Amino acid sequence: MLAAYCGELGEGFMGSARLQRAYTLVELLIVVTILGIAAAIVVPAMGDAGILRVQSAVRQVVSDINYVQSEAIAHQEPKAILFYPSENRYVLLDMPGGTVDPSRYAFQNTRFNTSGMGDATIDSCAFTNSFGNANLLIFDEQGMPVLSAGSGTAPTNGTVLIRGSGQSFTITVEGYTGRVSVTRPASGGT
Repeated sequence: MLAAYCGELGEGFMGSARLQRAYTLVELLIVVTILGIAAAIVVPAMGDAGILRVQSAVRQVVSDINYVQSEAIAHQEPKAILFYPSENRYVLLDMPGGTVDPSRYAFQNTRFNTSGMGDATIDSCAFTNSFGNANLLIFDEQGMPVLSAGSGTAPTNGTVLIRGSGQSFTITVEGYTGRVSVTRPASGGT
């Protein structure tokens, strides 16, 4: 009886071993090949992280310019954005009575976190206005760039230059429409 019991146990044990399936060498080679291809695609892309951070900084500036323009239209009053390139920041402003006073009328202050933005910096600005400040962009109540609040006179196109991670981007604000566009030099460098 003991022999019969051991025989049943042995068959049951061996029978379950036969049901186990292992990976073949071909299957393992296919998985290793797929992982190698994925690594070859992902690793170079990770080297571009600094460029992506600079592009993020550019998108933030473009978004804030569009936001100030929209706020001017929504509230039917002049708004402005004042850049401080030497401090790597800019301020969004209300302009009651055509006054430019960041200490009293700023409603948003944005400072670039250089390490988190691919070492992006506001290199320079070139806006035309009646204040003689090339770092000041003014929108009237219709969202049009103007020389001063209430003037109705459109300036020439204005630009902001952003640099970082070996890249430079020029943000252009068109004088009559306020359309914002971004260009990058063909060489991509500084």
